Amino acid sequence: MLYLPGLLFVASFGFGHLAVASRGAGWKVLSRATDVQSTYDFVVIGGGTAGLTVADRLTEDGKTTVLVIEHGELLDSPLISTVQGGMQGFSSQLMYSINSVPQVNLRNHTIAVLAGKVVGGSSAVNAMMTVRGTAEDYDRWGSFFDNPSGWNWEGMLPYFKKALNFVPPNADVAEESDIRYNQSFWGNTSGVYTSWPSYQYPGTKAQIDAFKTMPGVDFVSDSGSGRPGVYWFPQFMDPKNVTRSYARTGHYDTIKRDNYQLVAGSKVLRIRLDGNVATGVEFLSARANSTESPVLVTARKEVILAAGAIHSPQVLQRSGVGPRKVLTAANITTVVDLAGVGQNFQDHPMVQMLVSFRNFTFTPSAQDLFTNASFRHWADQVWAANKTGPYSLATGNAAAWLPFPVISSRFAEIADKLAAQDPGTSLPPDTDKGVVAGYAAQLKSFAAAMRLNNTAFYNLGLTGGSSNGIIVDLHPLSRGSVNIDPEDPEGEPLVDYRALTNTVDIDVMTEIMRYTRQYYFNNTATAGWAPRELSPGPKIQSDGELAAYLADTLSPTEFHPAGTCAMMPKELGGVVDQELRVYGVSRLRVVDASIMPTLPGGNTCQTVYAIAEKVSVQQCYLCTSLGTRT
Repeated sequence: MLYLPGLLFVASFGFGHLAVASRGAGWKVLSRATDVQSTYDFVVIGGGTAGLTVADRLTEDGKTTVLVIEHGELLDSPLISTVQGGMQGFSSQLMYSINSVPQVNLRNHTIAVLAGKVVGGSSAVNAMMTVRGTAEDYDRWGSFFDNPSGWNWEGMLPYFKKALNFVPPNADVAEESDIRYNQSFWGNTSGVYTSWPSYQYPGTKAQIDAFKTMPGVDFVSDSGSGRPGVYWFPQFMDPKNVTRSYARTGHYDTIKRDNYQLVAGSKVLRIRLDGNVATGVEFLSARANSTESPVLVTARKEVILAAGAIHSPQVLQRSGVGPRKVLTAANITTVVDLAGVGQNFQDHPMVQMLVSFRNFTFTPSAQDLFTNASFRHWADQVWAANKTGPYSLATGNAAAWLPFPVISSRFAEIADKLAAQDPGTSLPPDTDKGVVAGYAAQLKSFAAAMRLNNTAFYNLGLTGGSSNGIIVDLHPLSRGSVNIDPEDPEGEPLVDYRALTNTVDIDVMTEIMRYTRQYYFNNTATAGWAPRELSPGPKIQSDGELAAYLADTLSPTEFHPAGTCAMMPKELGGVVDQELRVYGVSRLRVVDASIMPTLPGGNTCQTVYAIAEKVSVQQCYLCTSLGTRT
């Protein structure tokens, strides 16, 4: 079991569900680390969401050679492919086994750090929600530079469209549930699909409609429009076979190119540097015995680091690129003293606020799959006949994503408090001054965003059931770190969320809980449902009581790690420039969620696909004239 404060996820599926893939795409798989060629044009570290996307795009010419090195295995498993519930992939068999350091502000809890360890990465195990942030989230990225260089909503939208193949919902389901969408925000050429289940619970529409009586709430035309509000959104699903669509199915399985190779089950030890030039990668089979030597593969053009926000900073630090004090403590020679590597760590905090409805007359609901034998029998029948019905639903397709002025009458007061902060007081006392300056720029941006209606800070999922439970802070202000363990640099990194170290996060989260209560208990549209609050419970009312509840139950992660190799100016603690090249190192880029300077207000997967598509275009014409960023 994976424990998170206030939440419980069961991951106890048997190994009988897993099989190493040996057919279809198997001819491209190198079965042993020693089978790789000595040299490729590009070596990609990480065969996940970004890594497979980049490898696919770079090899489209049939000439450019790419090797992808993935720590996880190439596995065929119903835990990955099954759509129902969207959470089958939350299995310890498909993820790294990492726990955070004790969280001081969360009663010293250690937190499960979940990231996919399988070909396809976290796109193979996530909850399948296809959600973007708001336009302002991406404009914010570009605002940290003198020129945004395409890192804004206008510049990202073409790559959001390129990244996914959007298939509209069935007309009858769309009409019955009032599902709104606008295909102008989507593309239709990618091998990664986003589509819709063939069934929606009637209560979901009722829960959406109940926001119409809440002041200031917008209902946008499409989830991909870049606007906050209440809306329907699709899921990562191939509509033809009703299975998960992810990086492997979209960017690997159907690609038949000799110039695109993958070695799985192989752990990257470090990037080989010749001075400040990345020349190759050292790696070792995860199945190797202690006497085997690492394999060295050379990159003619570039090394591309796409190991994710947890492992990309670790690989850089093990390679001698990172904060000198961290490297020195681990007895690693500093090649490039780059203070931001492993800092600026962010994730979406979430808290359980469970409300049940004693008079929810919209049936059937998700609970009926467990309590109503007739409904379950019907669901089994239609699924067996043509893969339709409730089993085509992942985690749900509707939610509220709301700006701070909509959810809190205290928005100006809290924004002023944030703007007046000394940013250094929320960071460790020995934090590099550039990292502090970058954090200050972020806080200034968020203080402004709190006063306007362009950035979503609040998220509540709507599932159509007779209870609802999880609320999310979309823009946490606390910053953590991911650094190598000085006692074991080759082992898993030390992950510190530093949850609630910026006290304004407590203000924001308590306002989020109060607004959720307003929706359920001070709303004419929900009064007839006879709501009852099970947690934190009606006795918990004051700011202090709500803050204590957060300390007891908050999860600092929605499994969206980001920010640890931030795309920001070097003087603001940045690790990569706007072409995602590592400062101080030539022929090395980072392409994954770690480059996000700030989290988007939504699930990160779709944004990672877009980042990979965008940088692939850059690489295709920049790789012939690579320079060092200093």
